[in-house]
Amino acid sequence: MAHFSLSIFAFKNLRRKPLRTAILSLSIALLVAVTVFSISFVTRINASINKATERLGADILIVPAGSRGAAEDVLLESKSKSFFMDKSLIDKVKEIKGIDVLTYQTYLVTLTGKCCDVPDAVIVAFDQDTDFIIAPWLKEKLKRKLKKGEAVVGSESAFNIDVGLMEVDSVLFGNVFKMVGVLDKTGTGLDTAIFVSDENMPDIIKSGQSEIKPNQISLMFAKVKSGYDSSKVAGKIEDSIIEVDTIARKDIGKAMIDALKDINRIFLITITLACILSTFLAWSVFSAIANERAKEVGIMRALGAKESHITKLFLTEVVIIGAIGSLAGVAGGTALSIVLAKGFTILKNLSVDLNIIQRSIISVVGLCAGTGICVSGALFPLRRLKKMEPLSVIKED
Repeated sequence: MAHFSLSIFAFKNLRRKPLRTAILSLSIALLVAVTVFSISFVTRINASINKATERLGADILIVPAGSRGAAEDVLLESKSKSFFMDKSLIDKVKEIKGIDVLTYQTYLVTLTGKCCDVPDAVIVAFDQDTDFIIAPWLKEKLKRKLKKGEAVVGSESAFNIDVGLMEVDSVLFGNVFKMVGVLDKTGTGLDTAIFVSDENMPDIIKSGQSEIKPNQISLMFAKVKSGYDSSKVAGKIEDSIIEVDTIARKDIGKAMIDALKDINRIFLITITLACILSTFLAWSVFSAIANERAKEVGIMRALGAKESHITKLFLTEVVIIGAIGSLAGVAGGTALSIVLAKGFTILKNLSVDLNIIQRSIISVVGLCAGTGICVSGALFPLRRLKKMEPLSVIKED
């Protein structure tokens, strides 16, 4: 009953000064909103990069010299780009000690106006005999290899060209292809691609609608043998073959991660300053409340209230304000992370979004941060309030 009475009393006390309560709650809400938004922003990018590198299934990517950025744009951000190197480099890479399995892909860009049938997409030609990226899906779902003139599409491209699991004709670089399946979502830029067997390449080159030349490929995917360090093998490849650059799995997305570190610092500084400001605001507000309530607390103590009762009453008010502000901040920050993300190029091209569990964890962090800041700001005023001598306080008036 005592706990219930203190809670009701706390609510009534907060209603005495609605504007002050609203201002403090709003400051906590803004702090939590910034915190939730920044954590969501950073977490989504990290999750996308990690998922992409896992799904690619390769330890090393070998790309034409100077094409690291273009390759990552295709694989991580679903951008349409093409880059080529001579196919004979495959044999040179195979000679490098530590290489276990090697396959290659060729990227052909289709742009609006150049090939109007499939706007802004990447056609990926792959070698079915050596492939270990698309082949597992073909074996499980299609139960066979792709035939000449057939294609499967990434999950995002399925929406773009309105293709389901049914067979639909589409013209790619002047060649008619039957779409025979839709790949499972991978969380990589290849979700926006259209995949065909490399046996179609002579006809595509013959059409003259692509810039690719005979015996050219875009990149190679390599797995290293057990016991070998992929970074060291990647280094050996670059040292031995000047025509290529390599990207070890752990370095995929490194440029984006470096940029992300700078963004993290900006967010950290912003959140730190906001926390300090909110703490001082909470301290100022609760100090004013403590001064206003000094006589009231003195009477309560004179009537037999213990320090614990004063603490519970004051903390209840603090937690209520912190919880209201934090809940509003969580809702606002989550909404911002969903709505504003569509305006960030770095985010809108990612195929991975935060799931319910991740958003729930971020929300709990925001709720704890907001309430914790509020409680921190109230600790000194609370300590002074509960130590007041009842008789001296009553005599002051």
